[in-house]
Amino acid sequence: MRLFRLRPAARTVVAALLAVSAAGCVSGSGPGADRTGGPGAGDPYFPKSGNGGYDVTHYTLDLAYEPRARRLTGTATIDARATQDLTALNLDLQGLDVEEVTVGGTDARWSREGQELTVRPRDALDRDQRFRVVVRYSGTPETVTDPDGSEEGWLPTADGALALGQPTGSMAWFPGNHHPSDKATYSITVTVPKGLRAVSNGELVGEETEGGRTAYRWRVGEPMASYLATVAIGAYETERTRTPDGLPVYTAVDPAQAAASRAVLERIPEVVAWGERIFGPYPFASVGAVVDRPEDVGYALETQNRPVFPGAPDILLLVHEIAHQWYGNSVTPRTWRDMWLNEGFATYAHWLWQEDHGGDTAQETFDLLYAGSYFPDAGSNEALWAFPPAEPPDAAHISATPVYWRGAMVLHRIRRTVGDDAFFDLLRGWARTHRHGTADTADFTAYVEKSAPDKDFGRIWEDWLYGEGRPARE
Repeated sequence: MRLFRLRPAARTVVAALLAVSAAGCVSGSGPGADRTGGPGAGDPYFPKSGNGGYDVTHYTLDLAYEPRARRLTGTATIDARATQDLTALNLDLQGLDVEEVTVGGTDARWSREGQELTVRPRDALDRDQRFRVVVRYSGTPETVTDPDGSEEGWLPTADGALALGQPTGSMAWFPGNHHPSDKATYSITVTVPKGLRAVSNGELVGEETEGGRTAYRWRVGEPMASYLATVAIGAYETERTRTPDGLPVYTAVDPAQAAASRAVLERIPEVVAWGERIFGPYPFASVGAVVDRPEDVGYALETQNRPVFPGAPDILLLVHEIAHQWYGNSVTPRTWRDMWLNEGFATYAHWLWQEDHGGDTAQETFDLLYAGSYFPDAGSNEALWAFPPAEPPDAAHISATPVYWRGAMVLHRIRRTVGDDAFFDLLRGWARTHRHGTADTADFTAYVEKSAPDKDFGRIWEDWLYGEGRPARE
């Protein structure tokens, strides 16, 4: 979360783009031909993000950061499988200086153009061959400004740094296949000056201090999209506890935010238990949070296992980001057009929390939104109807109001159509069916129709999911 069924034509365009991406950009034919994996994954909004021709299975990132010099030194080991014959492949990497690249332990030729790092192994890779690329790099990582004006990538903070990746910023601190359609497991080691902590995703599996520097080793055992990867470096106060069911909880809080954060972070086990009742089994091996200073980060983000917050969160923001662990992190959008499957679901989760905890019902929230009296300013109420949630007009609007709030309204319309029992079965079934995978809007509409074959969802799709303007009320 950033605070502040495809139509036939759209489906055809996206399918064509993804087909080109999967096949890669192939020049010529025959045994001596140049077969280079595509320089993009065919995303409708970020066509250069990701790459074709291979699938990453695991990243091993060995990083060292010196905050005073703002210098990052890294070695990225990328284990992957070729999805076509390859004489070359691309990695996404913005900024930073590449020092050496090897494939299968042998030096490889490489070149750079913009965010594309093109690697040419000495020996061609065959389709289905598993291979390992190692990239050594260093420099001052960049802060990336998104099309909507927000900042991501590598954000220097008062006492360290914070790496955030939605939608493209992860390529500012490690090379890889940076598109949500290619998820992988991770091992992340971060070495920092003694006295600082380095927090990342997954579980902390080691911590060693030597020569005035401390290395923190993190392991992510479930697939993760690169935009959900994070590194938080600072003088955090950390706490390790467990939920009543034994799930590890790891929180890292800037000391200036500790007192204000304590009460709400203590409710993480309660929120996880509530989420399991509504959405099904929690999908990861740990949970937690990172709370930094508001001046260092301007928005909350659902980084996997451990959401990042700009200052002490309130309970609804905590619920929203933990709900993302099911919807967005475990079930990940196949393209950035499908963001409403993240944000609409997480927004509806906090409607449900309010409903279950003595606040407005979801119907009351829906009614206020429809009437134009939910937001305190008229502009936000008007923005709700600016575009349909499944079709943001461009990259600058994938995190805009309709994606969140009108996306949640789509879910409420489905609930009203099928009834509560069937709707909550649908929520759990969707999370279970696509657990640790990717899905798009067409997958969701097909799933809903299959789950309730006796119901007509035509108007919901036409008016609420894809329709322009404010739909007529029944």
